[in-house]
Amino acid sequence: MADAVSNLQAVRSKIAAAELEARRDAGSVTLVAVSKTFDAAAIRPVLDADHRVFGENRVQEAAEKWPDLKAAFPDIELHLIGPLQSNKAKEAVALFDVIETVDREKIAAELAKEIGKQGRKLRLYVQVNTGSEPQKAGIEPTEAVAFVGRCRSVHGLEIEGLMCIPPAEENPGPHFALLEKLAREAGIGKLSMGMSGDYETAIAFGATSVRVGSAIFGFR
Repeated sequence: MADAVSNLQAVRSKIAAAELEARRDAGSVTLVAVSKTFDAAAIRPVLDADHRVFGENRVQEAAEKWPDLKAAFPDIELHLIGPLQSNKAKEAVALFDVIETVDREKIAAELAKEIGKQGRKLRLYVQVNTGSEPQKAGIEPTEAVAFVGRCRSVHGLEIEGLMCIPPAEENPGPHFALLEKLAREAGIGKLSMGMSGDYETAIAFGATSVRVGSAIFGFR
């Protein structure tokens, strides 16, 4: 548990150094601590160290551990960073504050319906499959700008950012550059990109949030 807190401090320091290196404002990058597969006991010390922004991959897993934690720490901001199935939209809207994986028309429609029903104001990101990997979720880059437009005009969704997960075996830089270009074309200011192995590179390319799990909590 102590390791997670010391790891958190190390990651924060590296983010600050990367911001400085990229000539960006201090504190301009949000750290999303990815707590998937870790239980509430492992997460609690990180909360006690005053970190409040977390990411989870699965709605069901998050539903088992986060309601009690959110009751104890009301200022928690919980991000869904894994694929969302349409039958989980209702639960996701109720539990999460940010959904980073809007990637197809059906999900956009379901989220719009549930946000309206529940009266919640969620922050939403479109996931882009920058590597066009068949096994990976995300809208194709060539369709991303038009999809953001449809999310806004057809479904009435406010899209605040784009998110990507570059192919593991490739240099992430060109993928981050592509996401930044698409965001500019779509009139979007937020970029969720960079994980434990490449978040400093992502910051150099304009990431406004980075999703770091193993570098904080250890390997699963």
